[in-house]
Amino acid sequence: MTAKAAAQSAAPQTPALPHAKPESLGLSSTRLQKMSDALKREIDKGTTPGVTMLVARRGQIGWFEALGKQDPAVDAPMAQDSLFRIFSMTKPIVSIATLQLVEDGELLLDAPLAKYIPEFADTKVGVDKGGKLELVALERPITIQDLLRHTSGITYEHTGNGPIHQMYQKARLGSRKISSAEHAKLVAGLPLLCQPGAAWNYSRSTDILGRVLEVITGQSLGALLTARVLAPLQMAETAFHADAANAGRLAQPFATDPWTGDKVKLFDMLEQPAIHSGGGGLVSTTMDYARFCQMLLNGGTLDGTRIIGRKTLELMAANHLESHIPPDNYILPPGHGFGLGFAVRTEPGIAPFAGSTGQYFWSGIAGTFFWIDPAEEMFAVFMSQGPGQREYFRNLLRGMVYAAVE
Repeated sequence: MTAKAAAQSAAPQTPALPHAKPESLGLSSTRLQKMSDALKREIDKGTTPGVTMLVARRGQIGWFEALGKQDPAVDAPMAQDSLFRIFSMTKPIVSIATLQLVEDGELLLDAPLAKYIPEFADTKVGVDKGGKLELVALERPITIQDLLRHTSGITYEHTGNGPIHQMYQKARLGSRKISSAEHAKLVAGLPLLCQPGAAWNYSRSTDILGRVLEVITGQSLGALLTARVLAPLQMAETAFHADAANAGRLAQPFATDPWTGDKVKLFDMLEQPAIHSGGGGLVSTTMDYARFCQMLLNGGTLDGTRIIGRKTLELMAANHLESHIPPDNYILPPGHGFGLGFAVRTEPGIAPFAGSTGQYFWSGIAGTFFWIDPAEEMFAVFMSQGPGQREYFRNLLRGMVYAAVE
C-alpha cells in the first residue's frame, strides 16, 4: 500500500455527491469537454501546475476532473481528493456559522462589535488632511452586519498602498503564530479607512468576526465550525491544517509565478496555526466544498440535515450594499453587490462574464473559487494554487460552464 493510499484508508471519508451524465442534467458534454481542453492547454503552457473542476446541476455532479500536477516539484498528478488552501473561501463558512448564532438568538446583526471586542470602542477613522493623517471619532459603531458585508472600514494590507494600508503592512497581521484575540487587538489599534457603512472595502472583517464567534461560544473557531457546519455536512477533510499523514495530497503552486516572475509563498498546510483565521485559514478538498455548495443550493439543507434556515440564507444571498456605497470593481465585479458573506449578481449584464441575477459566489487568493446559481439549479467549484492567474481562470471558466447549459 502506498503512503497516499494508507492515509486515505485511515482518514475520515467525505461522502461523494451523486453523479449523472451531463445531458441528463441539461448540460452539454461536448461543451464541458471544450472547457476541459482549455484547461489542459493552460496546463501545457505552464499557466498553472494543475486544477480540479466540478460542475453540478439539479442535485447531481455532471462533470468532475482533476488535471495536471498536484505538486510540480515532485511531479505528482492532481487528484480529485487533493488538498488545497482555500483562503477566502473560508469566509462563507464562517458567515454561515455567524447566522446560525443569529438564528439561535445569541447574536444580532446590528449589534456593535465593541460589545464583544471592547478595543473597537476606541478605534478611530483615518482622514487625509493635506497629506497628514488625522484621526477622528466614529460616527457610529461597527456592527456585525458591517463585518459580514465588508463595510466596517477595516481593510487588508494588500488592497492598496495608502498610509493606512502601510500601517497594516508593518503590523504582524499576517502571522499565523498570534492568537485571534491578539490579531483583533492589533486591528482595533489601527485606523479605519472610512466611517463604518460609508464604503465597501474588502478586509480582515471576517477574521474579526471569527473572534466574535469565539467570544460568544467560548470555543475555538475550528471547534465551532466543525460542530456547527463541517461535521453536519460530513466535510471530513476541511480544517485549519492538514494531518501529517496527508502530506502526499497537498496541492502546491509553482515556486515562481509564470507570468510575473514573483516568488509564490503560501502557508504550510501541515503546520497547526495559533490563529484560526476566519478570513482565510481553511484547508479543504473539492468534494468537501461541493457538499457546502450543494447545501447552499438546496436552501440550507443537505441529506436531510438543515444547516441554516431558508429565509436566513435568502437574507445572506441578497445585496446589502446601499446605492451610496461604492464597490471596488477589482475585487467586486461590475454588476454585483455584496451580501452577508458572498458577492451577489444584481444585473444580467454589465459583468464581463455570463451568469444569472441572484447568483452568488466567492473565491480564494490562491486560485480557488465557487459559485451558486439558484436560477439554473447549478453550482461549480474550481481549485488551483496559482495566485497570479486567479482572475483569468474565474472569467474563463464562467463563460465555458454557462456555454454548456442547455
